[in-house]
Amino acid sequence: MVGINLKVNIHLYMSKIGKQIIEIPNGITASVTDFDIVLKSAAGEAKVKILDGVRPVLSGSSLSFETFRNSQQARSNWGTLKALTANAVIGLTKGFEKTLILEGVGFRIMEDGDGLTLHIGFSHPVLYPKTPGISFEIEKNSILKIKGTDKALVGKVAAEIRAMKKAEPYKGKGFRYSDEVVRRKAGKKSTTSASAS
Repeated sequence: MVGINLKVNIHLYMSKIGKQIIEIPNGITASVTDFDIVLKSAAGEAKVKILDGVRPVLSGSSLSFETFRNSQQARSNWGTLKALTANAVIGLTKGFEKTLILEGVGFRIMEDGDGLTLHIGFSHPVLYPKTPGISFEIEKNSILKIKGTDKALVGKVAAEIRAMKKAEPYKGKGFRYSDEVVRRKAGKKSTTSASAS
């Protein structure tokens, strides 16, 4: 019964999100095709795939969404499409950013063209290639800011880099998100036992 109520609440929440209107800011042009919502600005272009059961309606600088199927999936898609489109607008106006912090003696982050060279405790440097739509900003060889207009892509790149050397729980060596708290564990204590004389 609890599971049913939870599903109902989620769909009601998504429907509430779907009803919200997106105001397209100055500097962004929006158009709707049969398959996508296309947003363009000086920062780039974003395409949001139209989900099943939902119809985007562009009126001047206002973008709203309608459902034309009475199903739970359509109501869920309604809110999802609105949220994805809103994120695309934010990405083209303000952009998205994730910050990773690298800890460890001798560990450092270096630029390599548009990609990265990571010295993270292995016998050789690790290369992370250029990713279209992503830019990197390095501070003090240990703070990496990952920036882009696509929220999902920024998160994906940050997760991939973090996974190369995730902060370990004893000394905290490795990558962690700037807002991440690494739970520390006490190291094993060496014990000596004296034999009775």
